[in-house]
Order: sequence, then C-alpha cells, then structure tokens
Amino acid sequence: MDKTKLKIQGITFNQIQAGAYALILAEEKGNRRIPIIIGTPEAQAIALFLEHLSPPRPLTHDLFISFIQAANISLKEVLICKYEEGIFYSKMIFNDGTKDILLDSRTSDAIALALRADAPIYMKNDIIKDVAIEFEDDLDDYADNDLEQQPLIPLDGLSPEKLQKLLSEAILNENYEKASYLRDLIKDKNKK
Repeated sequence: MDKTKLKIQGITFNQIQAGAYALILAEEKGNRRIPIIIGTPEAQAIALFLEHLSPPRPLTHDLFISFIQAANISLKEVLICKYEEGIFYSKMIFNDGTKDILLDSRTSDAIALALRADAPIYMKNDIIKDVAIEFEDDLDDYADNDLEQQPLIPLDGLSPEKLQKLLSEAILNENYEKASYLRDLIKDKNKK
C-alpha cells in the first residue's frame, strides 16, 4: 500500500467553525500540509501532550494507552485510509505479540493515541494527492496581497498558479481556513 509518513505541525483555532480546531499534519519528508478539522476535546488532548503537560487525572487517551501497555499490546501505526465528504477515516494497527489487530477510529483520536504510544502516523498517497496543500518557496510576487481584504468572488478569476501562490502565503501565515478554501477552489478549477 502506498502511504506517506506524517508528523504534526501544529494546531490552530478555527475562526470559521466555533468550537473546532485545525490540526495540521505535514509530510515528514516533503512540503505538503494537510489540515484536519477536529473538536475541542481532541484538540485539548493533542495539545496537552505536545506541550508536555500532565492533567491531574488521566485523560481517556492516556487511560487507553495505559490499558494496552498493561495488556502487552502495542500500537504499531495509525493509517488515515479514507477521505469522504470532508471527513477523514483512520485505522489503528495494534499488535498483541502474535497478530495484528485493526480497529476503525476517528482520526483525531487515532492521532492522540499515536502521540502517546510514539507510533507513526501515515496517510494513503491518493488521499494526500487530493487534499494536501503544497508549499511554494517563491511568494514574492504576492507578498503584498492580503486575502482578508479580497472578496472571494474575484478569486474565481485567478489562474490555478496564482491561486497556488495565495495558498502558499495563507499557509505561511498559518491561516489554514483560507488555505483550505483556496485548496478546494484550485481543485475545482483543475477539474474543469
């Protein structure tokens, strides 16, 4: 199966959808980023671990990892294996010492567990091809563009190349909601 190893680049508050966050995954060896919208509890569980903070009592993800370790089960990897209607689907691959065990999981929960178990996170390449946002180094031509002040309608008239530069700028500015919008606009233009 063709898959790519990912790492967590960060979490940002989603200004468009209340109570939601964008978890940003990045290729371990590459320049593509994948924003995944997650809820507040999952964002908190991931952020606490990333910041090396310990709550006074174990969170559900911590409890689950303690349980599988006590049962001599290991989390081998997380595979983000499907993307449908804006939702990512994942499988967790465990091993009990004799066989692999596959379990379906919400992607945010799978990532929270992978962090705690020090397990790798992968995404199928065909999904990355469809949803990833790719960085470009050459943004000088669009350095003065402020997407905040541009109405969304004129963006439809821009070429995919110009939209890609705006997309790269939005990512560099960590404005992942706009980046997601631009990514979808580019994808629609490329279909025509």
